[in-house]
Amino acid sequence: MEMATSAIEDRNRKIKAFIREWLEAIVVALIMAIAIRTFILQPFRIPSTSMVPTLVVGDRLMVNKLSYGAIVPLTTYRLPGFSKPKRGDIIVFRAPEDRKKDFIKRLIGLSGEKVEIKFGDIYVNGQLVSDPVIKNIYYYNRGSYGEVNKSITVPAGYYFVLGDNSGSSSDSRFWGFVPQNDVIGKAEFIYWPPTRIRFLK
Repeated sequence: MEMATSAIEDRNRKIKAFIREWLEAIVVALIMAIAIRTFILQPFRIPSTSMVPTLVVGDRLMVNKLSYGAIVPLTTYRLPGFSKPKRGDIIVFRAPEDRKKDFIKRLIGLSGEKVEIKFGDIYVNGQLVSDPVIKNIYYYNRGSYGEVNKSITVPAGYYFVLGDNSGSSSDSRFWGFVPQNDVIGKAEFIYWPPTRIRFLK
């Protein structure tokens, strides 16, 4: 009887140890997943046509938070990044008119720069932007910040952004500038669907 009881207790201890190990593994995995999503990479899904043809509805992409440095949750502090946002980058940021949403656009103007849309092209500080990812897009003069013959100065601490699908994009031409601290990260690559897998330019 004592041997049978001992065997049962031994089996129960092994079961408890097994369950504890699995629970610990699950907790560690969850913590790592949250840390990666918060500070390193975050997946996003494209819901609109504002970045066509670069991005289409349904594209799923990864946004790199390490590049510019992630914002520490519940604070305005940004961790040091490996680089600074530059013209032509595709960035994800908090929507200016609805803080519960995120927008994705192409960065056009940096702090202190004068931006003008002229005959479909972008001029920064009076010079035509020749970068192909910007030059090959026709930008329409629309909105109060994108009027014809109107040069807009980007305030300190802000960015000017535009959608690649200029004819159908709610962007800086209409609602103004993106605060630097609202930038979530840089869109790096499409990972789904398989036929669309690619690094972004």
